[in-house]
Amino acid sequence: MKYLIDFMALVFLYAFVFFRKWKSRGKDILFVNTLMYIYLSFVLYFTLMPVITSIPFVLNHPYAPMNLTPFIDVFAGRGDFLRQIILNIIMTIPFGFLFPLTQKGTAKFGRTVFFCFLMSTGIELLQPLIDGFRSSDVTDLITNVIGGMLGYGFYVIFKPITFWILDKLEDE
Repeated sequence: MKYLIDFMALVFLYAFVFFRKWKSRGKDILFVNTLMYIYLSFVLYFTLMPVITSIPFVLNHPYAPMNLTPFIDVFAGRGDFLRQIILNIIMTIPFGFLFPLTQKGTAKFGRTVFFCFLMSTGIELLQPLIDGFRSSDVTDLITNVIGGMLGYGFYVIFKPITFWILDKLEDE
């Protein structure tokens, strides 16, 4: 039920704010921005949700400081560090690919990586606030940025095909 409230808020926001704005700018922009919105909604689901029902309890638990030792789990051989690293990289590959498309292809590598870093930093700082059982880790931040960089590499590789598809979509 907690997740349903967040998803309803995301659907409402999309339907009454973003959809109208993006639709008026063309099918290609609507398509790309909607893909990015869906992607970011899934990122929220896996990293922060439930958000709305957690707000009243944000100050009811101690804030665990961020682990600032990169790859400490790897060096200490703790837990499922390899799985966590791979999942964090995979999670942000779509960001690195889609972000330049939302900017009509004008976003350069540095800008894409910077916004991927901002998104990841926001998530890492909010996780312990929203849920007292979650923690922040600089390793997650590093691996998320690596994923964004890889995604941008895929964007560069597939740029001709992607823009051909978007042009066809706009011609319809």
